[in-house]
Amino acid sequence: MRKIKSGLILAALGAMALTAMPASAAITITSAPGTNPYVGTPTFNFDSPTPQWSGAIATGSSSTGAQPFGSTGGYATVGPSVGSPGILNLSSFADINTISFIWGSVDIYNTLEVLNAMGTVIGSWTGSAVAAPANGDQTDPVKNPLVTLTFTGAERGTADRLRFSSTSNAFEFDNVTVAAVPEPAAWMLMLMGMAGIGFSMRRKRDTKLRVRFV
Repeated sequence: MRKIKSGLILAALGAMALTAMPASAAITITSAPGTNPYVGTPTFNFDSPTPQWSGAIATGSSSTGAQPFGSTGGYATVGPSVGSPGILNLSSFADINTISFIWGSVDIYNTLEVLNAMGTVIGSWTGSAVAAPANGDQTDPVKNPLVTLTFTGAERGTADRLRFSSTSNAFEFDNVTVAAVPEPAAWMLMLMGMAGIGFSMRRKRDTKLRVRFV
């Protein structure tokens, strides 16, 4: 029993140390082919007015924007005809681990930026970073990817907003999912749960051994 308690304490301290350990700050962007329909539970789906979003919301496809591949209902869009740039406010979130969204019919003239609370750009990418060539194809899953921004180190706590801009029609996106970094208390609960499972399994094994030798 003493060994189990000691192991649990060491594991918890180790997890807390990992969450406090400084890491090199960075924001990376990756993409995967989109799916139709989209699978997931987004934080923002733009099916109704979204106070955190300062840009336009559209439905369907027109001369000023195309419904993102896999998107249904409303979607966010920016461009000369509907206004550019548009800001998605993230200030209500604490440390952010990842942000993912559908980037519809990626164009080379689309620009995505991450800003901190001071308005300083801490990450910037054009459509060429997620699709090659970024030619605005509206049906190819590769040109309508699920894009993920991954935050490490200090950048987890400094991302305050996303800025979407486009010099031509249009930059369309939908289904933004924001995943926060687990708090140390959450890590502790997970570790305690795992330790409890391990203790239960050990008790069952010891009980079987005693029964066998009785």
